[in-house]
Amino acid sequence: MPMSDIPTIEFTITNDNLDTGLRGYPVGTCETSYVDPQEGVSYVGYPIADLAFLPAEDIIHLLFNKSLPTDAERQAVADDIAERSEVSEEALAAISSLPMSGHPMDLFCAAIQILGMTSKTDDYYEDAVNLVARMPTALAAIFRLREGWGDLIPSEPSRGYVNNFVHMLGMPGGDEAALTKLLSVYYNLHADHGGGNLSTFTGRAVASGLADMYRSMASGMNALAGPRHGMANQDAFKMVHEVDTEDPDEAYQILKQRLADGGLIFGFGHAVLRQEDPRAKVQLGVGEELCPDDHWFKVVKAVREGGIRALKENPKVSNPYPNVDLISGSLVNALGFTDPDYYTTLFGWSRISGIGAQIVDERTRARGGRGVAIYRPRYIPINQPARSLSS
Repeated sequence: MPMSDIPTIEFTITNDNLDTGLRGYPVGTCETSYVDPQEGVSYVGYPIADLAFLPAEDIIHLLFNKSLPTDAERQAVADDIAERSEVSEEALAAISSLPMSGHPMDLFCAAIQILGMTSKTDDYYEDAVNLVARMPTALAAIFRLREGWGDLIPSEPSRGYVNNFVHMLGMPGGDEAALTKLLSVYYNLHADHGGGNLSTFTGRAVASGLADMYRSMASGMNALAGPRHGMANQDAFKMVHEVDTEDPDEAYQILKQRLADGGLIFGFGHAVLRQEDPRAKVQLGVGEELCPDDHWFKVVKAVREGGIRALKENPKVSNPYPNVDLISGSLVNALGFTDPDYYTTLFGWSRISGIGAQIVDERTRARGGRGVAIYRPRYIPINQPARSLSS
């Protein structure tokens, strides 16, 4: 975007703004997505609800090229991913040697670094698309090795991006068609979320020092692994288990007491949104289609209703509505992902395309192709009186 097209923004920073996580303060531009307080997230101007059921290949093309693909372009994306998707035996052996007792997000981040050590090109675009193409194989390997599901299943990229992941996953007892539909929607809903969330900002900041795509992405994914960010879906599903009622009135009473006791209600509210997250609404509809009789999905619906009532009673709460984290855990659990420790890896797999596209934009398009300067925010020194060893 030429600087002449960027609106002039003026901000006054006071002491009250320090140590608040830069919340709300602009530091750059983003061409891939935007979060509107009333409408929610959009990708390149398209509302997320309009994109949720498209093929994942369309979303990948949209984020990297800033346009939805034609039929010919969609096939070209699928062919390109298929050609790039092979993971070397060296990389798979290294992933297999990781300590599988570790948290899946630790394995996920390590796998990104391994793919970088074995196949990087040092071209931001090439490495971003290669990582998008190869991560399903690496992630499926982590699942199978950590769960003891048997030998790795060879990739069949002609199946399509998401279905090939489900195929390589080979979840015992899993419904391949239902899993493919759920994870396609999950992928699309989580692929990007503006430029200011912690994982995206971290990836972009690390890349500003000219770290390669793999180091930058691994840094972003380590940021995603925190309970205030990507692991929030685990906390939300844990809370759902603690509520454990299909009755909205009973859920309301439990959550009201939880708040009175100083506890937190996970899966509600948002840093930007002031309405119910459109992604949560989409997931609710998917649950009604794929797992309407699942107990935990019914509990989530009760929590959704009861939580809104309880939070609306607090005048300090600016957004009492569910976000994407409330419902996602119940859906993937209903279709076989019963260990919440894996939920953030699915989130991370989706977000690689958005973070990758933003890093490519920032390193190759910003400032007329020169790239954004290295991030160097100013910190104000405090409690540092002048001292001398000689005194």
